[in-house]
Amino acid sequence: MKKYTYTEKKDTRSGFGAGMAELGKSHPNVMALCADLVASLKLDAFIKENPDRFVQCGIAEANMIGVAAGLAIAGYVPYATTFANFGSGRVYDQIRQSVAYSSANVKIAVSHAGLTLGEDGATHQILEDLAMMRSMPEMTVINPCDYNQTKAATIALADHVGPAYLRFGRPVVPVFTDPNQEFVIGKAWMVNEGKDVTIVATGHLVWEAIQAGELLEQEGIDAEIINIHTIKPLDEEAILKSVEKTGCVVTAEEHQLNGGLGDAVCQLLSRKRPTPVEMVGVDNSFGESGTPAQLMEKYGLNAAAIVEKVKQVIARK
Repeated sequence: MKKYTYTEKKDTRSGFGAGMAELGKSHPNVMALCADLVASLKLDAFIKENPDRFVQCGIAEANMIGVAAGLAIAGYVPYATTFANFGSGRVYDQIRQSVAYSSANVKIAVSHAGLTLGEDGATHQILEDLAMMRSMPEMTVINPCDYNQTKAATIALADHVGPAYLRFGRPVVPVFTDPNQEFVIGKAWMVNEGKDVTIVATGHLVWEAIQAGELLEQEGIDAEIINIHTIKPLDEEAILKSVEKTGCVVTAEEHQLNGGLGDAVCQLLSRKRPTPVEMVGVDNSFGESGTPAQLMEKYGLNAAAIVEKVKQVIARK
């Protein structure tokens, strides 16, 4: 098992803020829009250096999506930012009609996704957003795993033409990826090569998958771990190549089991290589208030849950 270490923890939303600050210097056509959540989206540095390229839309998310679509038509690259719950569920119709249907070059960048929003509770803990955005024609869907990867994804999206949904979070998590990485949309990252089981993880669950891999190694199980930071388009080649070797898969995500990464992998395998699959995710439930660590444990979104699913799926080979 390849060893990964970290020296600090940072929130992935700060990676987005750092990426926007760089884009402010390198891409004069990039604009930022926000729905009254500048501090939460870490846009202060971008706004300070580029005040004329920022639009404060207030608590009017639907209008923000319309403004972003208009800016895209005018040749700008707008990043429309808010909490994930408001940037997907509340404005689904506006995204569908004004962004996806029109193939508008709008980047919807959302923070505070998943259970790790913690104490804010179920009304804010969106767990269906990947499913909604993944089902949207024309939409690219990205869910990076740490500060460095979120920064790299933010920058890469500026040169990507077309609608995109970028998801990140509030809690501090280990920073373990290369600060100078090249982020290729739609290209999975091989975290660790193995032969007994394929673990396909996204977002905050990538680090948990690494921890699970270390625990499995102690029991003689050699896990191949793949970071699927791009949910759509899915890197089918990487998954199929891995499964050809291991013969079974565990998916892991901070999202409902319905419609997310696990479903995307199952759809792929059912068409091209039927394979035993187990999934780690939220099972048909809303969240609740609690610390991120408490919620991840209660809802089975951690290394221990991944280990359990690995043993189950290996037994089905």
